[in-house]
Amino acid sequence: MNRKLRMGMVGGGAGAFIGAVHRIAALMDNQIELVCGCFSSHPENSIASGKSYFLPENRIYTSYADMFEQEAKLPAGDRMDFVVIVTPNHLHFDPAMQALEHGFHVVLDKPVTFTLDEALQLKKKLDETGLLLALTHTYSGYPAVKEAKARVARGDFGNIRRIYVEYPQGWLSSKQEDARNKQAEWRTDPKRSGKAGCIGDIGTHAHHLAEYISGLKTTEICAELNTFVPGRLLDDDGAALLRFDNGAKGVLMASQIAAGEENNVKIRVYGEKGGLEWQQHEPNTLWIKWADRPTEMVRVGTGQMGAWAQHNTRTPGGHPEGYLEAFANIYRNFALTLQANLKDEQPTPEMLDFPGIEDGIRGMRFIDVMVEAGYNDSVKWVKFEP
Repeated sequence: MNRKLRMGMVGGGAGAFIGAVHRIAALMDNQIELVCGCFSSHPENSIASGKSYFLPENRIYTSYADMFEQEAKLPAGDRMDFVVIVTPNHLHFDPAMQALEHGFHVVLDKPVTFTLDEALQLKKKLDETGLLLALTHTYSGYPAVKEAKARVARGDFGNIRRIYVEYPQGWLSSKQEDARNKQAEWRTDPKRSGKAGCIGDIGTHAHHLAEYISGLKTTEICAELNTFVPGRLLDDDGAALLRFDNGAKGVLMASQIAAGEENNVKIRVYGEKGGLEWQQHEPNTLWIKWADRPTEMVRVGTGQMGAWAQHNTRTPGGHPEGYLEAFANIYRNFALTLQANLKDEQPTPEMLDFPGIEDGIRGMRFIDVMVEAGYNDSVKWVKFEP
């Protein structure tokens, strides 16, 4: 096979928040092309959006069910290879399941589904079909984060003892859902967002980052969820104490009412011998801290990083590997894995390094446990079971 992978899209039409980011990320490495889509639940918007993306009219659909049915009928050399789903949370499961039932691989925004049961159903279908699913936990795509994970895995810091991870935003400090803010409207609506607001939206990112870098699994959570803005239906702030499977302890904070903050993701991991610190506002820098020698500043693109980070680095030193590049790394590794599978080749470990259904299931379980613990003053610790 010597061609680009063909991508379809559900959601992401004109005016959508994250659709453009997905398209930029998917196309960045010239491995993927957009060939079809149902870009909106409003037919006229889907058609107009598809035309603006220079798609032929017969590949612009007004329902995702029709798209899967019609694409599956096309010759193998024409039909899409996979679909990316960029819709609100309540519209993740059905298009993803329909795509898998029609033989298409899937890329999904997080959280993976509306409920844990839906995520388990997707896993069952993936196991049955052997198809691929990638989940866009973006922050795991940064080269410096890859380097952090590699250094922890090879034992540089000894046994991990402490993890601090935080994700403060401030955009929901006021009741934006009443100000015709489309993104705020669905994120604060339990019928579309699910049982959690802030914790489902960005707390899942923080939790995934903690487990990804440390290689550890959460076993118990003690939490508090808050709704500070009067009249809001879901949490807009939360914090948790975490226990991990090696005995390490952690602290997680996520807030969308931290006025003045943007997307200030930060993580610190400490072991017996030293620790590390990474912050999205300075994505090319990884701080390595030691008990017995000076702190090191490790920089992306300067030859200081190992093979896993280099595999996910595009620019020379001094040129930031930012959010779009991190997003694109998930798409590139997914694409390389899919291309290898289509050629009956074995993907390399670096290719397989993208979040999938297991990450999605843990994310849904995290939401369930946080809600159970966060609103129950009579329960201190809730077990985190897969």
